[in-house]
Amino acid sequence: MILQDQAVTEEVYSGKRAFFDAGKTKTIDFRLRQLERLEQLVRSNEERILVALAKDLGKPTFEAYTSEIGVPYQELREAKKQLARWMEPKRVATPLVLQPSKSFIRHDPLGVVLIIGPWNYPFQLLLAPVIGAIAAGNCIVLKPSDLTPHMSGLIAELIATTFDPDYISVVLGDGAVVGDQLLDRFRFDHVFFTGSPGVGRHIAMKTAAKLVPATLELGGKSPVIVDKSANLQITAKRIVWSKFFNAGQTCVCPDYLLVEETVKDALIQLLKAEIRRAFGADPQMSESYGRIINERRVHALQRLMQQGTIVHGGRIDLADRYVEPTLLDAVSLEDDIMKEEIFGPLLPIVSFSSPEQAVSIIRRNRYPLALYLYTESSEMESYFLEHVEFGGGCINNGMVHLMNAELPFGGVGGSGMGAYHGRHTFETFSHAKSIVKTSTKLDPSLRYAPYTSKKMTIAKRYFAR
Repeated sequence: MILQDQAVTEEVYSGKRAFFDAGKTKTIDFRLRQLERLEQLVRSNEERILVALAKDLGKPTFEAYTSEIGVPYQELREAKKQLARWMEPKRVATPLVLQPSKSFIRHDPLGVVLIIGPWNYPFQLLLAPVIGAIAAGNCIVLKPSDLTPHMSGLIAELIATTFDPDYISVVLGDGAVVGDQLLDRFRFDHVFFTGSPGVGRHIAMKTAAKLVPATLELGGKSPVIVDKSANLQITAKRIVWSKFFNAGQTCVCPDYLLVEETVKDALIQLLKAEIRRAFGADPQMSESYGRIINERRVHALQRLMQQGTIVHGGRIDLADRYVEPTLLDAVSLEDDIMKEEIFGPLLPIVSFSSPEQAVSIIRRNRYPLALYLYTESSEMESYFLEHVEFGGGCINNGMVHLMNAELPFGGVGGSGMGAYHGRHTFETFSHAKSIVKTSTKLDPSLRYAPYTSKKMTIAKRYFAR
């Protein structure tokens, strides 16, 4: 079922509600079969997925495969391997006052969920939550981004030919129109959104009005911090990779560089050299460098590029949606480039003389989605981890915390609500149901009326001990 703009009818929801209420998604066998189908969907269409990503985003094949196809394979492998353990009721301790009882937690599916995907990783960031929603036993409505029409159309086709439309279906069209129709007309049991903070706020208001829980994976200005103890050669390589992967269009890529002033000049020279090594003298000709999503975003980046002093890069080709990897020095903290999330291949550079100064700069854009610290000092590591509130991050690396399914991924404050990846996605799309089961062979009378002074004495001894 592929539903176009303005065609959000009752069937997109009611069929799934009936499918869920019939209990079809509850068994582990059903869930494993659907995960197998999803994996086969990916394996049978790798080339088509890569072509669609190239058309929409100009993604290099290696970047597209590793980030958009490889990551879902990891998530699928983990879910299939661990699903039985995730579904098993978890025994927990039972206090003496509740004996003879046992206590356990079971994870039940929520029901019918809505997953809204972004344009920057239009396949992976839609599939990763889908995997957890399937594993948890939910029915799913998917809304891919309208800014990536080739990828979104392919997703709609593949889902429609793989799954029962009453189980999973795709809605296409303008996100502002179709998204509001979905949120206004139906009460989903969970909404999972990946995208900008502005749209996230709008969705939060819509879901709050119906008391619908929401996971919001947003963004922010994620700093990369380099102190004088860092291995600058390795640091430069890892910053260039993490900043310019997908042409800087990654929610957790370094947004700006904070570097200790005594090593600033040396690091800038190493960054320049690494950009040339990675992408050649003309990155526009490199098969390892991507493109910007559309001309509107190119214009936005061009405006930001005019702030500060360009020390490397700066070239733009509007028709090709190309923006060169660019380093900007002498930026002001009052410039827009130091207030807005850049979401592109521009790296403004700001120096600091003390960790306290660096933290004060970060707090001008509080609650970043990620933080990256390059240091060999355990004291500096402890200081930044303790003094900055951020979603997640790395020490002496960039973006790779996303690759570990054991780690929850999500923001804090304005950078997001909730977390996912691996078991955490399963739990996001589940209700943790608490149960106490009590034997009828014994029935202690302490809690029953009439309440006596002896019972009061026993209660005080128990609770105040």
